[in-house]
Amino acid sequence: MTAVDVLTFGEALVSLRAAGPLATGGALTMHLAGAESNVAIGLARLGHRAAWVGRVSDDELGEYVLRQLRAESVGVDGVTRDPDRPAGLLFLERRTADLTRVRYHRAGSAGSALCVEDLREPIAGGARVLHLTGITPALSDSAREAARWAAEAASRSGMLVSLDVNHRARLWTREAARAVLAPLAGYASVVIASADELDLVGEPGADESTAAAGLLARGVETVLVKAGADGARAYTRDGVRHAAALPVTAVDTVGAGDAFTAGYLSGHLDGLDLAGRLRRAVTLGAFAVAGHGDWEGLPRRDELSLLDDHETGNTLR
Repeated sequence: MTAVDVLTFGEALVSLRAAGPLATGGALTMHLAGAESNVAIGLARLGHRAAWVGRVSDDELGEYVLRQLRAESVGVDGVTRDPDRPAGLLFLERRTADLTRVRYHRAGSAGSALCVEDLREPIAGGARVLHLTGITPALSDSAREAARWAAEAASRSGMLVSLDVNHRARLWTREAARAVLAPLAGYASVVIASADELDLVGEPGADESTAAAGLLARGVETVLVKAGADGARAYTRDGVRHAAALPVTAVDTVGAGDAFTAGYLSGHLDGLDLAGRLRRAVTLGAFAVAGHGDWEGLPRRDELSLLDDHETGNTLR
């Protein structure tokens, strides 16, 4: 693999979406889903060189995943085709206009078999940023070891390591997640979490500012706290900066956090200051919630200014 701006890895899922209750039947539409692939697509749409690594089934569903990523200009040279395991599936049903439910079928999937050997060559190929999430180490023992190894190797080589906590209660308990993610955060320069996820990487029971201060003391450079409709907060050694969410009509919140992450990393790659990085992060988050799908509504670079009429309300205290 040639050097890229951002390298990420994890499990890409085939998402089957229903307009109504799954129990009543009806048409399903097929989409690509997965936190890490969402981030890669968001960055690629903004013109960055993004690559995704993982294992996909060696059948039509695996080919679908690769075709979708290639179509979005995401590098997939390091992907492994697994002839023995199926694709992970996600079923999404819309129960009301603003409520969706999700069912996963990912046990024993190709993606869950990710291992260190799958990542050695991509990591050695170099990248400016390695992005990982707390979902991957929850998938299996081999995926957990792969995430730890990749974070350590990338940090040692000088890459910026970005960790989105992204806790999934259906995959593991908070106690099990904390035992893995707290040490993993020690390799990260950027930690991204919602307020209720901070204790999985910081001091248990600590309030937001105390938990963020603890992460900064461990060597993390920026702690980003996603706050949904209230925007986001960024903690650094210079203080805390708030960015308000852009006022758009939300129709689908799936993928909003991944879009936020893609926007922040894009701002970092472009050399923007903290205010600029947060502005781009909340802008991509706004695009994500204003359209349907995990990533389909994300903007191209020439569309970033479409929401310029909205005020971000950045403040520093």
